[in-house]
Formats: sequence, structure tokens, C-alpha cells
Amino acid sequence: MTHDHSAASDRGASRPFGRLITAMVTPFTADGSLDLDGSVRLAQHLVDEQGNDALVLNGTAGESPTTSEAEKEALIRAVVEAVGDRARVIAGVGTNDTRHTIELAAQAEKAGAHGLLVVTPYYNKPPQSGLLRHFTAVADASGLPIMLYDIPHRAGVAIATDTLVELAGHDRIVAVKDAKGDLFATAAVLSRCDLAYYSGEDALTLPFLSIGAVGVVGTSTHFTGVQTKQLIEAYEAGDNATALALHRRLLPLFTGIFRTQGTILVKAGLAAQGLPAGPVRSPLVDATADELAQLRADCAAAGLPLPE
Repeated sequence: MTHDHSAASDRGASRPFGRLITAMVTPFTADGSLDLDGSVRLAQHLVDEQGNDALVLNGTAGESPTTSEAEKEALIRAVVEAVGDRARVIAGVGTNDTRHTIELAAQAEKAGAHGLLVVTPYYNKPPQSGLLRHFTAVADASGLPIMLYDIPHRAGVAIATDTLVELAGHDRIVAVKDAKGDLFATAAVLSRCDLAYYSGEDALTLPFLSIGAVGVVGTSTHFTGVQTKQLIEAYEAGDNATALALHRRLLPLFTGIFRTQGTILVKAGLAAQGLPAGPVRSPLVDATADELAQLRADCAAAGLPLPE
């Protein structure tokens, strides 16, 4: 069974950003400054070689805590110009300050982004009424479709089921990147509204599909994009055996990419492939020789060995 992956084919409510999305790392030059040319080359690789339907820019994987607003805007403009005709560009704009998030959303929209990723406000741990007000205010202020990002182990607070269902009533809140890892809660939300769910944990892609999710926002998909898309398509086509075989084959890399902070290992792996990556910015630290050796072992176990 084949699928049409043109931008038009997935624009319905069912999968507003396609199936396969990678949260792209942000390449830096050797001195740590933004590598716009490298960012364009990496985006083209992820879309044209790895089969991504969309890219998230300026997410945590893209080191958003340590990039400036000017860098964020320049990155969106460059990547939209390079791949925006064949993939959606989703801008991470979430902060723990509603006013600042709205400002970043406006900047991303002006820069040409096709959608927004808005994370749960972190560290200040607002109550559910505060989350509802925050996400609604951002959606009211923007003309772009929004993917909520539910990641309680980083934010310190989860988006409750009732809150998600209420937010689903907003015309521009269309999707969720779910890194909560609570299949019970996710199943409950999916039974009560039509939000498009994307697994925020690479290794949970297949279990999430089985309860109604439509795809993944991945990290290991910098390397596993082609095979992860095959997994999703096999499941959608009713070929559960192939989907399960791919899940089991890719599991060492789905999980191995998070042995340390994911951006660190993605950048090490991209560098080994000769792709743009560069160093990470402090307080992150570049992969050690042992960490790179373990990543090589995980890639090999998944059938996707890194060049020596």
C-alpha cells in the first residue's frame, strides 16, 4: 500500500503535520555560532533523504534554551526557504511566560513557520486553570495551527486529560506531542476528542499508533527516519508483523539516543556521517569517546551503522 506524502494530502484534521516529524538539532560552527548553511543542508537531508513530513525547529533538541531570538528567527526563515515547499516547518515557541510565548509565536509566524510547538510552561508549575489560560491565549494570538507538547518530566506538570479535551475545542489547537508515556491517559483523551497525537518518545511510536496516534516527533529519526516511516505506513496498511519487526529492529536506537541528553548524541552521530552538526552549547557538553562508541554500537544493533 502506498501513500501520497504531498503536503496537501495530510492537511486534514487527521494528521495535520504528516506522519514523520523530526525535532531537528541546530547546527553550530566550530566557534559555537549559528551555522545557517549547515542548518539548510541538514533540513534538506532530513526531508529529502530521511523522508520527514515536517521538522520542528527551536525545540529542546535544537538547543532553544541557549539560542537567541534573532537566531531562532533566522533559522526558521532559512529552513522554510529551503524545504518549506515540501515539508512543514513547526517552530518551537513555548516558554514559561505567556507573554514571551506569544511574542515568539508572532515572530515565528512572520518568519514563515507553518505551525507552532508550545510546551507546557516549565518550572513555575501552573495549575490546570493556568495551563488552559496559557495555551488558549497563545492560540488566540496566532493564526497558525498549534501542537501542544506534554512532557511532565521536564515541565514539572502534566496537561490533565480534561484540560486537553477542553483545549481541543480551540480551532487552532490541533495536535499533541505526547512525551508523558501514559498510554491510559492518552487513550482517554483520544476517545473524547479529535486531537492528532504524535508520540514524543521514539520507542512508543508503535504502541501509540495502536491506540489512535498518527505519527511521531522523533529524535533518533535523524538516523531512523526512513525505517520509522516504513513502520508507521506498515501499521496503517494493516501489516502489523512488519511494523512490529521494524519496531524491534530500531529499538536499540530509539532508546539508545537518550542514554545521555539526546542532542549530544545526535550531533555526535551526524558528525560521524559527515553531516552538519558542530558542537553543543554550554551547559550541554559534547559526547565523550565512550558515548560515541556506545552510539555506534546502538546504531549497528539497529542495522544502521555509522561510518568509521
